[in-house]
Amino acid sequence: MAELHCCHLRLPGEPGFWCFRLDEQGVVRDLRPDASHAAEGRRPHHWDWQGDWLSPAAVDLQINGLHGLWFAHLETQQLDGLRQALVWLRQQGVGAVCPTLTTAPLARLRQSLALLRRVRQQQDVAETRLLGAHLEGPFLALSKRGAHPRRHVQPLKLERLKQLMDGFSAKDVALLTMAPELDPRHEVLDWLVEQGIVVGIGHTEASQTQAAAAFAAGARLLTHTFNAMPPLRHRAPGPIGSACMASDPVFLGLIADGIHVDPAVAVLLTRMAPDRVVLVSDALAPYGLAEGRYSWGGRWITAQHGTCRLEDGALAGTTVGILEGACRLARWSRNPDEAILAATARPRACLGHGGTVVPHLQGAALARLLRWRWQPEAACLRWAAPQPRV
Repeated sequence: MAELHCCHLRLPGEPGFWCFRLDEQGVVRDLRPDASHAAEGRRPHHWDWQGDWLSPAAVDLQINGLHGLWFAHLETQQLDGLRQALVWLRQQGVGAVCPTLTTAPLARLRQSLALLRRVRQQQDVAETRLLGAHLEGPFLALSKRGAHPRRHVQPLKLERLKQLMDGFSAKDVALLTMAPELDPRHEVLDWLVEQGIVVGIGHTEASQTQAAAAFAAGARLLTHTFNAMPPLRHRAPGPIGSACMASDPVFLGLIADGIHVDPAVAVLLTRMAPDRVVLVSDALAPYGLAEGRYSWGGRWITAQHGTCRLEDGALAGTTVGILEGACRLARWSRNPDEAILAATARPRACLGHGGTVVPHLQGAALARLLRWRWQPEAACLRWAAPQPRV
C-alpha cells in the first residue's frame, strides 16, 4: 500500500480539522491539526475524510457476558468459545473490555478470575482485549442489589475482600463497584486505591455526604448512574450530585439503551457532568444471540427488544452494544462528539490511560480504529472500520 495523506478529519474532543500520514504498513503517522485541508486535498495520494471523525476502538467497562457466556460463571470447557466470541466482539468495534463479574459465591468468582487470566495471556490481535475484571459485587447494599442474588451478597469487610483477591492483582481486577456506606472508615477503599484498583460507587444507599467522602478518598466512578442508587432530588442530590460536583475527576457510567435511563435524562446528564460521562453496555450473556429465554446462575432471564428481564419483570441488563449506545446518545443529544468520546476516550481515562484521543491514535494501525459519520438532518451517527482509498 502506498503512503496516503489523509485530511479534513475530526478528532473527538479536539477543535478544528486534523490530518495524518498513513504509511505503507497502514499505521497513522504525523497526526496534527490541519488548517489548510482544501489545499492539501489537491495533492496526489490524498484521502479526504469529508469531516468524519477518527477515534480509537471502544472500551466497555461493564459487560457481563456475550454469546451465551457469563463472565462470572466461566468453565474451562467454555474458553475456546469465549475466544471466538471475543473475535466477534472486536468486529463490533470494541477494542477492550473489563469483563464484569456480578455477585456470585467467592469460589466461583475466583475461578472466573483465574480462567480470564489464562485467556488474557493467550490472546491475539483478532480478539477484543481482556483488561482486568470489573467486580460488580458482591459487596453491595442489599436494598439496592437489583438483579444480584441476595444469598451471595457479602458484607464489605477487608478480610473478606482479601480472601477474594488472594493471588490476584490489579492486572486481574481493574475495577470494583461497592456501596461506600458499608465502609464508613474507608478501610476497604483505601486498600483498593493502594492496589491500583479503580473504585466505583454503585448498588448503594449512600447519601450525598457519604458519596462525596468516598470520592474524596479516591473512588473514581459512579456505576450505571441513576440505576441502583438514590435518585437525584432537589433537596437530596445523593451520589449523582456528588459525582457531578466532585473536584477531582469522577466519571459517571451511563447505559444508553433508552430503558435503563430515559433519553432526556441521559442528555441532561451529559450537560450536568460535561467531560465525565462514560458509556457502558451492561450487556448480558444473550448479547449477540437471538431473543429468547436464557439461564443465568440458576435463574432465567428473557431477552427481548434489547432488554433483559428476570422472571418477575425486574430489569437485569441489555443486549445493546456500547457503540449502538453511542449512536443512540448522539441521536438524542445531537452531539456526536460527546457520544464518541463517552465510548472511546473516557473509559480509557477512567482507567488512568490518558485523557485525550491523540496518544491513542498516533502510531496505531488504522484498521484497529473507527471512522464515524454524522448525518445532522437525520440525527444519525454511524461507525465503520476505515477503508483506505485514493
